[in-house]
Amino acid sequence: MSVLNEKDLYQLVDNLSREFFHKPFTDDVRFNNRLRTTGGRYLPAKRKIELNPKYVMEMDEEEFIGIIKHELCHYHLHIEGKGYKHGDETFKKLLKETGSPRHCNPLPSVKRSYKYVYVCSECGREYKRARRVDMKRFRCGRCRGKLRLQSDS
Repeated sequence: MSVLNEKDLYQLVDNLSREFFHKPFTDDVRFNNRLRTTGGRYLPAKRKIELNPKYVMEMDEEEFIGIIKHELCHYHLHIEGKGYKHGDETFKKLLKETGSPRHCNPLPSVKRSYKYVYVCSECGREYKRARRVDMKRFRCGRCRGKLRLQSDS
């Protein structure tokens, strides 16, 4: 998918809204170059969807459409006065009904570098971290077991 101008972006969002939600999209959608770790976001106070343009350039069309559908779930539920946040059951249900992803895949250009790998001494769960963790203060989130440093790159 090539880079979209704002008119084409609005048309794409409106078409997806009509196809999957059977309702028009009547508010504002824009690209936001400052988004780094997410594919998009919905701003309820402004009724505005912001999308990360890097997902158009670096990922396939299916991934970008999934992000738009996810944000449209927030949008339509908010307008209807229903639970539109990630933890709400109505939101989770609408994601499934429309085939929208719960999370977007990370961009290929953003490589995570983990310097420390901690392992739970009880259940063996791994925790990858960029920064050191105080092993006296923190424990395993699954079983509350003690953490030990496996590797220090």
